[in-house]
Amino acid sequence: MTLSDASPRTHDALEVLHRVFGYDSFRGEQQQIIEHVAGGGDALVLMPTGGGKSLCYQIPALVRGGTGVVVSPLIALMQDQVDALTALGVRAGFLNSTQGFDERRTVEQLFLAGELDLLYLAPERLRTEGTQRLLDQGEVSLFAIDEAHCVAQWGHDFRPDYLALSMLHERWPKVPRIALTATATPATHAEISSRLGLGEARHFVASFDRPNIQYRIAAKNNPQKQLLELIRSEHEGDAGVVYCLSRASVEKTAAFLVEQGIDAVAYHAGMDAAARAANQSRFLREDGIVVVATIAFGMGIDKPDVRFVAHLDLPKSVEGYYQETGRAGRDGEPATAWLAYGLQDVVQQRKLIEGSEGDEAHRRSQSAHLDAMLALCETVECRRVRLLAYFGQESGPCGNCDTCLTPAESWDGTVAAQKLLSAVWRLARERRQKFGAGQIIDILQGKKTAKVIQFDHDQLSVFGVGADLGTAEWRGVVRQLLALGLLAVEGEYGTLVLTEASGEVLGGRRSVPLRKEKAPAQPRKESGARSGSGKAGRVPVDLPSGAVPVFEALRAWRAATAREQGVPAYVVFHDATLREIATRLPGSVEELSTVNGVGEAKLAKYGEGILEALADTRAAAAATAPAAPADPPPHEEEPPPVPEDLDPPWDDWE
Repeated sequence: MTLSDASPRTHDALEVLHRVFGYDSFRGEQQQIIEHVAGGGDALVLMPTGGGKSLCYQIPALVRGGTGVVVSPLIALMQDQVDALTALGVRAGFLNSTQGFDERRTVEQLFLAGELDLLYLAPERLRTEGTQRLLDQGEVSLFAIDEAHCVAQWGHDFRPDYLALSMLHERWPKVPRIALTATATPATHAEISSRLGLGEARHFVASFDRPNIQYRIAAKNNPQKQLLELIRSEHEGDAGVVYCLSRASVEKTAAFLVEQGIDAVAYHAGMDAAARAANQSRFLREDGIVVVATIAFGMGIDKPDVRFVAHLDLPKSVEGYYQETGRAGRDGEPATAWLAYGLQDVVQQRKLIEGSEGDEAHRRSQSAHLDAMLALCETVECRRVRLLAYFGQESGPCGNCDTCLTPAESWDGTVAAQKLLSAVWRLARERRQKFGAGQIIDILQGKKTAKVIQFDHDQLSVFGVGADLGTAEWRGVVRQLLALGLLAVEGEYGTLVLTEASGEVLGGRRSVPLRKEKAPAQPRKESGARSGSGKAGRVPVDLPSGAVPVFEALRAWRAATAREQGVPAYVVFHDATLREIATRLPGSVEELSTVNGVGEAKLAKYGEGILEALADTRAAAAATAPAAPADPPPHEEEPPPVPEDLDPPWDDWE
C-alpha cells in the first residue's frame, strides 16, 4: 500500500470546505481535528450529533492522496451517505451485501484505479480476507470508524465486529485512523480508546450540549393521547421520531397516529425487510413524516430537520436517551425531546434487568445505567445540567428544559415513605404475601375493593393510613422510592419488596425528600408564524415574514427536484441554505455562490433551477399584488394643512 506524499496545509482544507461543501469557516474544533488527521495523526473524536463529525474525516480524505475508508454500521444508510457526497461532486461508493456481483466489481475497480475519494464498508465486510486484500492493492488515505461507541462491551448498540477493528493499525500501521462517536461517558471513552488501540491518538472532546433541544419529561397518562397533543399543538406537519419499547407498541402507536390524520409509519426489526426499508426511505426522502420505532431505528440517520423525538417508554440508559434525542434538530433549529414516564416504566425495566441474560456483572451494569436514567427523570434541577454531568461536563441552568421553565417543587415524603414501606413489610411479615403497587395503594387509601376484601387486607393496621394522598401522588411516591433504591420489584408480576436501605427510612434514620408531581411544562414559544398546516410545517423562527413565501416556494422546488433524482430532500439543500437564499434573494449565479452550503458542484447542478424558482416567485408575487392607486385628479384648491398636534406615522415604526 502506498501513501500520499502531499503535506496537507490549512488552506488546503479551507479550500475544500469552500469549494466542495460551500462553507467559509470551520466550527468548533473541526479545523484542529482535520489538520491533525490530514497530517497523518490518529484521532478519537467525541462530538454531539449535528456537530459536524462527518467533515472531520471527509475533508482529510479529500486533502490526502488515496481513498478514505469509512467503517459504518448501517448498510441501509450507506446509499444515502453516498448520494449526499455525490451531490457535492465527491467520488464516493460502498461495498455491502445489497449489491450484486457486477456492482461490487465496478466499485472495486474504481477503488483500485484511484477513482474513489471515499469508500463505505460495514465492519463485517472489512473483516473478510477478500476485502483486506483489496485494500492492500489500493491506496488508502485514512480509516474512519463511525459510531465508535459500538465497541463498548455493554453499549446499547453493541456490534461485536467492531472489536476486530484494532487490527487496522496492525495491518496498516502508516494509515491514520479517526474514530468518532456522538455519545460517550468517561468510562465508554476509555473503553473505545483501549479496544481500538487509540491510547496514543489525540483525543478531541467537544461539548455535548445541544442548546436548541428542549428536554421535557411528562408524567405518563394515556401516552398516545399525550403524544397526539404534542404533535398537534407544537409539531403539526413536522418530521419526528417516536420511540416505543416493544414492536407491538410501535404498531399500535403508528396505527393510532394514522387514524388521527398524522402521516406516520412504523419501523422495527420484526417487519418485512422491504417494508422496513420503504418506511425508512419515506422518512428520509419526504417532508413531515413521523416514524414510530424501536431503538432498532436511528443510528446514522442524517436527516437534519427532525423537529421532535418522543419516547413513550423509559430508555434503558442515559447514553441511549441522549443519542436518540440527538436525532432531533441536527440543523440547529429549535427541537423538542419529550418523554412520557411513569411507575410501570420503572417496574418494567427492573423486571427486564432481572430476567436478562448475562452474568451478575452485566445485570449490575444495566442497573447502574437505569439508576442514572431514573435520576435524570426525577431531578428537580436543570435536566441539561444533569445530562451533561453524566458525560463529565459542567454547565449552568439552561432555561430551556421543563425543570427550568416550570421549576419542580419538593416535599418531605418521609412519613409517606414510611407508610408505604410499612405496608409492604406487614404484608410480607404478617401474611407472607407480596403485591404490586396497585393493591398496596388501595390498602393505604382505605379502599374496600374486591381484592382487598378477598385477602382481608382491610384488617391490616396500615389500612386507610394514606387517605390524605391521591392515587397519582401515591404512584409518584412508589416510583421515586424505586428510583432511590428504597424499594424494589421482583418476579414475573412485579411485586414490591424492601431493600437493605428501606430499614433506614422505617427506623427514622433517613429522611426522604420527594419530587412533587406538577403540571406539564409550557411548550416553547415560537416567534415565527406558521405557514398554514400540513406538510408546510413550522417556519424557522429567524426567517423574516416577507421571506416566508419564498422559502416555501424553494422547499417545493427542492421536493420536486429530490423526487426526480430519487434522493432525500436534504441531499439537494438543507433548510438553512434555503433560508439564506430566501432572505438574500441572489439574482445571479455569482451571488448564489456566496451562500453557505452552495459548493461548486451544487452551484453547477442546481444554480439555474434555484434562480428560476426565485424568478417564478417574484412573478407570482407581482401578479397577485394589489394595483397601485391611480393619481388623484387635479384640484384647484390647496389641500388642508396637516394639524401640528398629530404625530408623524414613522414615530411608531421603531
